[in-house]
Amino acid sequence: MIKNKKLGEMKMFNKVLSENREENYKMMLGAITDLLESEKDGLVILSVLPSFINSFMDDINWVGFYKLRDDELSVGPFQGEPPCLRIKLGKGVCGAAAEQEKIIVVENVHDFPGHIACDSKTNSEIVLPIMSHDEVWGVLDIDSPSLARFGELEKKYLQLIVEKLEVYLN
Repeated sequence: MIKNKKLGEMKMFNKVLSENREENYKMMLGAITDLLESEKDGLVILSVLPSFINSFMDDINWVGFYKLRDDELSVGPFQGEPPCLRIKLGKGVCGAAAEQEKIIVVENVHDFPGHIACDSKTNSEIVLPIMSHDEVWGVLDIDSPSLARFGELEKKYLQLIVEKLEVYLN
């Protein structure tokens, strides 16, 4: 169940995942949009976003944020196995996405030069840079135990979520 404070009241609704990933992503985008429109506490938003994503995306084993501080990404709110606590800018998939300021999708992390194995069950990954005031704020990182789990559909909807978060951060 997800709480929605839209229109000044708490409304509960059950999410029912569809066999259709795009339908699930549309529901996820709607729920996150409602959250960003109704909640003003940044810590609350960052803390629950991984839960929303984890609830609406199938076949993932880690989702969370890394915040850029100086030349290092520090783990933020997440769901999954204990992560790498710090990642140098330019290192691994997260560090590369932050340094290059672009989305990186890796079909097989074991083939990615310099991949950092925080969870041995991870086989594919998508990382999206998050911008604030024209600088990298951090990244959204999502891992899957399946090879080639992430494609254009995930890029599209996760980018929409990141863009909404960027508006909130600015």
